Amino acid sequence: MITLARMAVMKRFGTMAAALLLAPFCGMSHGEDWPHWNGVRRNGTSAEKGLLQKWPEGGPALKWRVDKLGGGDSAPSVANGKIYGMGSREGKEIVWALAEKDGKVLWTTPLGETYAQRMPQSKEGPGCTPTVDGERIYVLGMGGNLACLSNASGKIEWQKNLTKEFAGQIPMWSYRESPLVDGDKVIVTPGGPKATMVALNKLTGATIWESKLEEAAAANPAPMPAGGRGGFGRFGAGSTAGYASAIPVEFEGERQYVQLTAKALIGVSAKDGKVLWRYNAPANRNGIACSSPIYLDGQVFAASAYGAGGGLAKLTREADGKINAKEVYFTNKMQNHHGGMVITDGCLYGANGGNEGGALICLDFQTGKVLWDKRGDKKVAKGSIALADGRIYYRQESGTVVLVEPNKEKYIEQGRFEQADRSNSPAWAHPVIANGKLYIRDQGLLFCHDIQGK
Repeated sequence: MITLARMAVMKRFGTMAAALLLAPFCGMSHGEDWPHWNGVRRNGTSAEKGLLQKWPEGGPALKWRVDKLGGGDSAPSVANGKIYGMGSREGKEIVWALAEKDGKVLWTTPLGETYAQRMPQSKEGPGCTPTVDGERIYVLGMGGNLACLSNASGKIEWQKNLTKEFAGQIPMWSYRESPLVDGDKVIVTPGGPKATMVALNKLTGATIWESKLEEAAAANPAPMPAGGRGGFGRFGAGSTAGYASAIPVEFEGERQYVQLTAKALIGVSAKDGKVLWRYNAPANRNGIACSSPIYLDGQVFAASAYGAGGGLAKLTREADGKINAKEVYFTNKMQNHHGGMVITDGCLYGANGGNEGGALICLDFQTGKVLWDKRGDKKVAKGSIALADGRIYYRQESGTVVLVEPNKEKYIEQGRFEQADRSNSPAWAHPVIANGKLYIRDQGLLFCHDIQGK
């Protein structure tokens, strides 16, 4: 039950900010929503308790399924009894809402014509997970159409196009970002010469600030070692936008937004958009940055594939007040493509490998030391990840879903199942855990599995 005090906080700061402020309370209840990309804390981790610790043969029971939702790789968001997602259907890019109870379609809203992506991979539809904030939701289409909709009716409240409004330059595989809503602001990454990132008023769409990565060209320029990590190649040429989604960070009393762009990992002031620091190493030479960074105790980790890897940077405030991002370590053993990473008990888990394939790996978060690596084991191939109630939910690109018990000594599996009616596309939508349910998206299909402990 939400107390009056908690309601007051939510009214003042907005749903997302309140969720972050009230995170310590979440573990007191069994259920937890998944209101936007990567869950309440935007780190792929849920505070939900009371979930199955081991799956029966064939996996957890299927509660319901819905089809014909439209193509796309976006994971759903779950909040206030509803499920939200995006898709491409009948030549239109759409946003849809379902009833959490049974998957019944509540409304469907077209945003405009489907964006015709040149590259074949993931061209079926959007990759954005809708962001739920109070009475509104926020989505970003493949061609840069940013929209605010009523979550009750699906009515479009306002729309902005990142290419028209901010000279945004669409990445090769289109825009895949999930908007960040923080307080009164919506944060997105147009990636053009005018604005790398922007903050808009969430109620009106009016511009609050614009931020350019070039402004930080001299700030913490990480050296390019022989063999080269970091860079900006032919696939990202022209756009500083990658495909990752920004996270909010509070460091020494100053709020900032951390984003892995096509060129570098950066921290941007929430107040005015000033680029506070940059760390080049996690960006690859092709400019293909997909996984969101992770923040923990004054340190930021980010990674990409295509010959790069992952780096941990420690944030420090200098005597002159400026923030410096100093590399703690860099490892090519976490070339995380787009499956994401999670941290638990001092360990970093995620898939290491790009187009060539890969596998689940466990690193010591503070040192980068490999604790175990499942490369070569075809049963635990490259995939996407989420964490809840002491278990890792790992969805392989083949569609196989695995339940893993985190352990720094060895890989421990507690169940697996094969998704029914697999499409011919790679299973790239991340698994989502909300209120005792596991959601698996496969293009136009959405499966809801019951994972509540008995």
